[in-house]
Amino acid sequence: MNLDVQNSPKPLLPKLKKYLQNIENEFASIPQERQENLKKIAQYISDKQKKGEKTELIVICTHNSRRSHLGQVWLQIAAYYYGISNITTFSGGTDSTACNPRTVKALQRAGLSIKNISEKTEKNPKYVAQYSEKAPEMWLFSKHYASTANPQLGFLALLVCNTADEACPIVKGAEQRIYHGYDDPKRSDGTPQEDQTYDERCKQIATEMFFVMHEVKKNK
Repeated sequence: MNLDVQNSPKPLLPKLKKYLQNIENEFASIPQERQENLKKIAQYISDKQKKGEKTELIVICTHNSRRSHLGQVWLQIAAYYYGISNITTFSGGTDSTACNPRTVKALQRAGLSIKNISEKTEKNPKYVAQYSEKAPEMWLFSKHYASTANPQLGFLALLVCNTADEACPIVKGAEQRIYHGYDDPKRSDGTPQEDQTYDERCKQIATEMFFVMHEVKKNK
């Protein structure tokens, strides 16, 4: 089953179209246990949608620098593509540092347009990401998950690293909490495998977040 991005009513930036063109074919590569966990995320979203309620998700990792931003971005893009409205994704950490430039570069290689709008001296720069000329831009910067930039009540907390999972047995204000871990691409920082590792994690998260929204679409 191919994702018909060429004739999509939800236009994407050209390079991103190409990146996502066959992503549904990759759903079968997701291990069954992970698929079942992803379906829990989809069920939460479907239940909110059926009630006509706004759906907000915060993707959480330790420093809000890598995996949480990838999760936030791909969830939002997948929701947009599948026409799932009234949904907004966020990200946060158990601590805040900076959105890692390697994360930004991986998303750029995938086809997003991303600009740094901060001063060069800022330790926690703000990035503006665009995936379609027809959709609002996304803001990417590191923050604690309880930051006022994020929802405070009635959201899904999606924890994507085991350290954050252990540090946050309870996420205050969350309506539901789900752990769905990913290996940290940081392990390859400064090595010849750096770009490959980040690209692999970026594609894995993109595939799984599209799986989630595909399930939501099926449940409508």
